[in-house]
Amino acid sequence: MTRSGDAAADGGVRVLLIGGTSHTGKSTAARAVADRLGFACLSTDGLARHPGRPWPTEDRPQVPPHVAEHYTTLPADALLRSVLDHYERLWPRVEELITPYALTAGPARGLVLEGSALWPERVARLTLPRTAAVWLTARPAVLTSRMHTTSGYDGLPVAGRRLVDAFLGRTLRYRTAMLDAAGRLGLPLLDTAPARTPDRLAAAVLDAARTVRC
Repeated sequence: MTRSGDAAADGGVRVLLIGGTSHTGKSTAARAVADRLGFACLSTDGLARHPGRPWPTEDRPQVPPHVAEHYTTLPADALLRSVLDHYERLWPRVEELITPYALTAGPARGLVLEGSALWPERVARLTLPRTAAVWLTARPAVLTSRMHTTSGYDGLPVAGRRLVDAFLGRTLRYRTAMLDAAGRLGLPLLDTAPARTPDRLAAAVLDAARTVRC
């Protein structure tokens, strides 16, 4: 298989897909790689809505009722099934988005697309040229620490912590299923736990990523 870093340098790769679990640094990695390659940078999160992170943010001070209900009424396995079903429905839009980039050669701008919706089995079945992929991961303890920090877990009320716990439970189940799928298919994985500057992170992603097709 061609290494995407070498291929991107000579114009071979036009689409780089970065999948992985929540809180593995996909957005940071995608921006760093896009800056390095001069590519556009997008997220699958912008293609369709699904109950996302169930804690207050600067832009959303209150957790919407439907999001809270989603995480309080569904057991962990059902939460995973719900998000995987959402990604399955979303996949045609992902293919529609990346196809023009993959089929355009020459000096046209390429694309870095990141998101948990980039499920290994779906990506492995792509027949597009000039497309590379990598999946980011981290150990459960690292994901837990990052999520607790991001959500302000220690300062949340009990009900708020339960929502974070539910999201974390879904995330860890997603991680297990993703690692299993990527392992079976021989797809590249990158542990993002080691601290890296954006430039070093971009280099690590490009070094780990491989073209989807041989």
